[in-house]
Amino acid sequence: MNKIAGYVLSVAALAMATPATAQFQKPEDAVKYRQSAFTLMGNHMGRVGAMVNGRVPFDAKAAQDSTRVLALISTLPGQAFAANTESVQSKALPAIWKEQDKFKAGYDKMVAEVAKLDAAAKTGNLDAIKTAFGEVGGTCKSCHDNFRAK
Repeated sequence: MNKIAGYVLSVAALAMATPATAQFQKPEDAVKYRQSAFTLMGNHMGRVGAMVNGRVPFDAKAAQDSTRVLALISTLPGQAFAANTESVQSKALPAIWKEQDKFKAGYDKMVAEVAKLDAAAKTGNLDAIKTAFGEVGGTCKSCHDNFRAK
């Protein structure tokens, strides 16, 4: 897991070092990028969620590993919602571009809540993780309700 996290951190650092407009050769590339980031986020949220909901035994290290990846990856997809991606078929609703301030505020809140979840996981306290996990889930739901096609 540490090798994967190191690789993800390296790729993310490289990606953030280049302006978003230069990163994506085509609008479709930006859409694939953000979809990939959200897929990874969903995977790691699912791992933590399984512990939070008692479907698997709580493992503090595994929770920390997943939230560390979540904290990094959550910062990545926002840059891939460029105006030129609006016409690419995806689950992103036009409201993202029509209500950019609302979308950005929700996205920023999600990133902040993920950082709190990562901090809670570092304590190893399952109750703190449960609380923070619920807050992250609320931000995800809000965005999905307002900006993602069913």
